[in-house]
Amino acid sequence: MEFIEKILKEGKKNFVFLGEAGCGKSEISINFAKALSESGNKTVHFFDMDMTKPLFRSRDLCSCMEDQGIKVHFEEQFMDAPTLVGGVSNILRDENSYVVLDVGGDHIGARAIGGFMSRLDRKNTVIYYVLNAFRPWSYDIEHIDRILGEILQVSHIQVNELHLVNNPNFGHTTTAAEVLEGCKRMADMVTLYMPIDFACVKEDLYEEVKAKADIEILPLHLYLTYPWVTGEDFRKQGIIK
Repeated sequence: MEFIEKILKEGKKNFVFLGEAGCGKSEISINFAKALSESGNKTVHFFDMDMTKPLFRSRDLCSCMEDQGIKVHFEEQFMDAPTLVGGVSNILRDENSYVVLDVGGDHIGARAIGGFMSRLDRKNTVIYYVLNAFRPWSYDIEHIDRILGEILQVSHIQVNELHLVNNPNFGHTTTAAEVLEGCKRMADMVTLYMPIDFACVKEDLYEEVKAKADIEILPLHLYLTYPWVTGEDFRKQGIIK
């Protein structure tokens, strides 16, 4: 993608993804790492630093990412016990590597990055904060301000260091019209204070949205899907009537 190539030409090598739970940052992180890997310039290291939930975690795609040449790092943990992955600092300083940090949801997960911020070279690092207008935590500017404030407090990141990403997605059912509506809604809320670097859209809607949006667009392949058990499944098993 042209805008990712531009970022790399500016000398950026470390990419941190933050945001409230459910905003889609893990999906974006995986797709971003894939795009970096396709650039072919450096080894891509992906750190799953989600310590807050057992589902929708990047580590579930470990084999898939490694097949694409991405080195995946995470710490095995018992259920959802918080366990921090090691080896981050050395690779952050490795000039021959690109690093993607998928930092777990809200201020609890954001604590994981706080200890590394003093060792990050801010000149070669981009810190992305992901917003999703269809999630309750970023439905209006008051919610955004509250959640963002909590995350900044524990992560030791300054607000002027953030780059905003808009991810107006429900999932597989999202339409192009909904993405464009979400882009407008988020722009109306936040661009008075900060610009939005790019928006995300599932790959089958990319061409349609790109032709109508006035912002850079990152197409997403939706990797993090699960075979949910439905009420009909329970009825077939006689668990419910």
